[in-house]
Amino acid sequence: MPIQVGNDTSNTRRTLKAGGKEYAYYSIKAASEAGLGDFEKLPAALKVVLENILRFEDGKTVAVDDIKAFAEWAEKGGKNPREIAYRPARVLMQDFTGVPAVVDLAAMRDGIVALGGDAEKINPLNPVDLVIDHSVMIDEFGNPRAFQMNVDREYERNMERYTFLKWGQSAFNNFRVVPPGTGICHQVNLEYLAQTVWTDTDQDGTEVAYPDTLVGTDSHTTMVNGAAVLGWGVGGIEAEAAMLGQPISMLIPEVVGFKLTGAMVEGTTATDLVLKVVQMLREKGVVGKFVEFYGDGLDHVPLADRATIGNMAPEYGATCGFFPIDAETLRYLEQTGRDKDRIALVEAYAKENGLWRDPGYEPVYTDTLELDMGTVVPAISGPKRPQDFVALDAAAETFRKYVEGQRSASDVSETAEVRWEGEGGQPEPVAIPGDEGHHKRGWVKTDENSYQLHDGSIVIASITSCTNTSNPYVMIGAGLVARKARELGLDRKPWVKTSLAPGSQVVSAYLEAAGLQDDLDAIGFNLVGYGCTTCIGNSGPLAPEISKAINDNDLIGVSVLSGNRNFEGRISPDVRANYLASPPLVVAYALVGDMNVDIAKEPLGKDKDGNDVYLKDIWPSQKEIADLVEKTVTRESFQEKYADVFKGDDKWQSVETTDSLTYDWPASSTYVQNPPYFQDMSAEPGTISDVKDARVLALLGDMITTDHISPAGSFKDSTPAGKYLVDRQVPVREFNSYGSRRGNHEVMMRGTFANIRIKNEMLDGVEGGYTLGPDGEQTSIFDASMAYQDQGTPLVIFGGEQYGAGSSRDWAAKGTALLGVKAVIAESFERIHRSNLVGMGVIPFEFTGGDTRKTLNLKGDETVSITGLEGDLKPLSEVPCKITYADGTEKEITLKCRIDTAIEKEYVENGGVLHYVLRSLAKAA
Repeated sequence: MPIQVGNDTSNTRRTLKAGGKEYAYYSIKAASEAGLGDFEKLPAALKVVLENILRFEDGKTVAVDDIKAFAEWAEKGGKNPREIAYRPARVLMQDFTGVPAVVDLAAMRDGIVALGGDAEKINPLNPVDLVIDHSVMIDEFGNPRAFQMNVDREYERNMERYTFLKWGQSAFNNFRVVPPGTGICHQVNLEYLAQTVWTDTDQDGTEVAYPDTLVGTDSHTTMVNGAAVLGWGVGGIEAEAAMLGQPISMLIPEVVGFKLTGAMVEGTTATDLVLKVVQMLREKGVVGKFVEFYGDGLDHVPLADRATIGNMAPEYGATCGFFPIDAETLRYLEQTGRDKDRIALVEAYAKENGLWRDPGYEPVYTDTLELDMGTVVPAISGPKRPQDFVALDAAAETFRKYVEGQRSASDVSETAEVRWEGEGGQPEPVAIPGDEGHHKRGWVKTDENSYQLHDGSIVIASITSCTNTSNPYVMIGAGLVARKARELGLDRKPWVKTSLAPGSQVVSAYLEAAGLQDDLDAIGFNLVGYGCTTCIGNSGPLAPEISKAINDNDLIGVSVLSGNRNFEGRISPDVRANYLASPPLVVAYALVGDMNVDIAKEPLGKDKDGNDVYLKDIWPSQKEIADLVEKTVTRESFQEKYADVFKGDDKWQSVETTDSLTYDWPASSTYVQNPPYFQDMSAEPGTISDVKDARVLALLGDMITTDHISPAGSFKDSTPAGKYLVDRQVPVREFNSYGSRRGNHEVMMRGTFANIRIKNEMLDGVEGGYTLGPDGEQTSIFDASMAYQDQGTPLVIFGGEQYGAGSSRDWAAKGTALLGVKAVIAESFERIHRSNLVGMGVIPFEFTGGDTRKTLNLKGDETVSITGLEGDLKPLSEVPCKITYADGTEKEITLKCRIDTAIEKEYVENGGVLHYVLRSLAKAA
């Protein structure tokens, strides 16, 4: 389908030649020559947005004044929050977020037919790639059969979903599926899908070159910014609107410049650098802003390292972390097998249109900060937030302080000498490094041996996630650590569940070419699958005896992973402290098995001769790593592994599906159900209503993430979702995960706000998805919601700072809406979740005047009414809110309505963005 460019009323269209071909393009220089403003000092990231405005300028949706606003941005020192309509070139999805998106598209086809329209009107107008990467779980590990057994189990669990996705691939235009077992969507995007400069024919048949841009239904879409591709995560509902031709309404962002100088020193990795960057930018405060990296230090930052930094943008709160095009961009495109003509076009286009980073590049930024990379030290991050940077030499001490905060001496003395289930007498406690009586203990006996577990025992060590497995320097580094450890006779501790889940098959190719996979296998880091695995909570079960020892003794188990998220309850229900680390450090921690050990100074173990082995003894030099990367990471390996990327294996090819425009929803399916959003929908939108006499469903604290809100991970049969499946004769073994069941709203609404670590302040000391029902008794949030909805009572949620941080989980908003929540009132919102709430018709509000849930002394038994919403509500209006306390006293406060733009108001009036699109398409038919 051709790209529908604007009318070019500003006369900025030009031509350029590259690789023996001629392309049309929209020239920023021409815009300046036409008198629209001086754009030379704009950051490259903002020039990409400006080009988008030039290309789609039509005098209506995009006006000439929108172009001029970018020049005013530079004149005003990097600020001009004008609303613009932005159209990304393409959309990227993964299966957890993609399945509900395809479910919504299928439901929209039913909906448009019900409104008298044509089902074929519901088709992506922009290219959509969906990569199946979130479904594989680590059931099997530490042996040569692990990969195949996990793949087989994945298909057993997910056949209904895969059948549905394969139907979508044939039913919708512009929609491709990358089958299971290929890799992680962001790594596949970086290594294959992304082009840095995109091309397409316009409505006149002319080939147009323009910056590669995208939105993705996963927050770590930002990874591809390392290759100068502007992209960020949005909720599934916003992505669906984009693929259906709706522009993304956004304000011209502020851009924070992050200057990198110097170079990394021996013993440090890209992971150490990114953890430092996350800490600095979280402290700076960049929520809703672009971050652009610049400075001569970039000359020493390989693109793989840039991608690692870009990947973690959600962790530092930015919309994206962008790197301009330079010689390193071209080198990476060459190495990863991109077409030679494309690489020539990238260079020519970037230099012609002002997107190339020359020496001394230093544009206008809203604000700046600087880091000398020579000061970066080895580090990890945890135990429950990515921004909690801990220097490696302080990690053990910091962990012990964390335990002290969780324990008291009396807690420990009551349970330290219990629950030995082996034969013979109870063993003597093993000393815990640095323990001052705060650590609990438990014992495990297996067929092979027995050992003590205690607070700090590392039970999961996982090389996982696109964040680091996309980077050959840290992956080769991990393999070399394994090789040196193996040579000295070290092995993982028996209680550590080890796993290797690369983000693409190319990783396996170069690890095998270097002979390093054998070394990783020898200490338990066998291939378990190509997917997100541990990073998204698909870590699989621990051995029953280990799980029992942890839970019977209330131990603080630890995971160490090379991922990007370590929020509470995310990695495993048996693990309370989670640490992010580089792949080489993951290997090292698996060898020692204890977070209480200072691995920067203390021995990891003993060699074959009984000598102490320290981290420095097995740590490779930068030259060792670089030499192996140069030798084994080849253009040919990328071309070979991506040659049939959409074909899949025999299992995928054997998946059978139907050929029909609309989906034949299987009534008995517990994975895919027709959602209620568009059923009985009227042809005309409604109006926004005041919130009257609402009750409080939950009273939540600071940093409530989408992991807390959205259903994720495993769940038990005692939960509302578990009971739903049991009622439908689904055995517990077949529950799979919440993420795999995102296509069934009945499961997902029951799991919303059901995270095992969420704390509702309406209840004293209770963790999990509980609240008070209409009768004042404690019950599940789902059951309370249903009871209130039966009474016709609207609901509100109260929260603290950074409400909705984390992944772009659309079910955090969908579930909130289906639970009958009309408003979420918080101190501040993270960008994606706020947008998702609006997209589902739930209105976000922010406190003003210093009010918080605490200053207002909220208990959760209040009644809340919000007025001023009916009639001519302006974006970002302040409106009155009356709180009636249980004793009858009343207090009126002022809230800021976070409907930020005019189009967002229309979305809420329609009941959501998809309702808006559906009505528009039905009328157009």
